[in-house]
Amino acid sequence: MNGRGSNKLQASCAATIENADWCALEYSLNQYGNAILPGLLAADQCEALAAGYDREQAYRSRIVMARHGFGRGEYKYFAYPLPAVLDQLRQRLYPHLAPIANRWSQQLKLNVHYPPALDTFLAQCHAAGQTRPTPLILQYGPGDYNCLHQDLYGDHVFPLQVAILLSAPERDFTGGQFVMTETAAASQRAEVIPLQQGDALIFTVNHRPAPGKRGGFRKVMMRHGVSVVHSGRRNTLGVIFHDAC
Repeated sequence: MNGRGSNKLQASCAATIENADWCALEYSLNQYGNAILPGLLAADQCEALAAGYDREQAYRSRIVMARHGFGRGEYKYFAYPLPAVLDQLRQRLYPHLAPIANRWSQQLKLNVHYPPALDTFLAQCHAAGQTRPTPLILQYGPGDYNCLHQDLYGDHVFPLQVAILLSAPERDFTGGQFVMTETAAASQRAEVIPLQQGDALIFTVNHRPAPGKRGGFRKVMMRHGVSVVHSGRRNTLGVIFHDAC
C-alpha cells in the first residue's frame, strides 16, 4: 500500500470516527456490552488489509489456533511500527473510548484511571513490561471457529476493543458469526451480532458494569468468539489498545 493510499485511509477513518454518534454507542455498550460503528472502512480498504495477510514482514508472530486449543483458524499479530491505517484507527478511537472506560472503572469501584491519550496509556503498559503490540488480523476457512475467550495480555487491560470485519458475508464466506456471552451471578446471556464488511464492533474485553438489584453496579463477565465458518474465507482486523507482555 503506497503512501497516498495510506493517507486516504487515514482521512476516511478519522472522519467516520469523529462524526459518529458516541452517545448512542455508549448507550449500547452500557446496555449490551457491544456497539456497532457501521461502515468504518470501505470495501477497497478492507480488501487491501486482507490482501496483506501474506506479507510476513508486517507481523511479529503467527498463531495457529488448533495448536493452543483456541479453536480452528489462525491469526497474526502486527509488528511495530503498525501500518498507517491501523495506527490511525487505534489513535483516533481511543480518546472516545477512554471516558467510557473511566466511567466503568468508577462504577465498579476499581482503582484504575485511563489517560486521555493512547500514547500515555501505552507508556504505562511498556513500563510494566507489556511492550509487544496486540493489534491483529484473523483468518478463518471452512470449518474454522474461535472459542469464547477474553484478550488479556498483562496487568494493564483497556476494557474495550474493536473488531472490523474485512470480508463480505454471503459473498466471501458463510457462517462465521461474531458471538458474545455475558455471565453474571445468577444469569447468562448469549448474543449473535451480524456484521457487514467494513463494520466495526466495539465490545467489552473482560467485564462491564450493570445495574445491581439493590442499587449500585455489579460486574458482568463478557467473552467473545466466532461460530463455525461454513464456506469461503473470513478475515477480521482486531484493534486492541493494551500491549502484551
